[in-house]
Amino acid sequence: MSGTEGAAPRVTADRTVCVGAGVCALTAPGTFDQDEDGIVTVLEPRPGAGARSAAREAAALCPSRALRIAEVFNSA
Repeated sequence: MSGTEGAAPRVTADRTVCVGAGVCALTAPGTFDQDEDGIVTVLEPRPGAGARSAAREAAALCPSRALRIAEVFNSA
């Protein structure tokens, strides 16, 4: 295994800096949504293997840098 392939990321969002651009919900709709004010909501703080790449891309594209992806590696 190499890189972050086996990582189980933990996704968080700082709603106080979110500008409601919606890039997160468009890029990773299974992980992020927006509330009625357009502010990010984390739907799945530990996205499955199929959603991790999109979650990382959403964090990279977020214009206000409100999203954080903490890589958590299993020791077992």
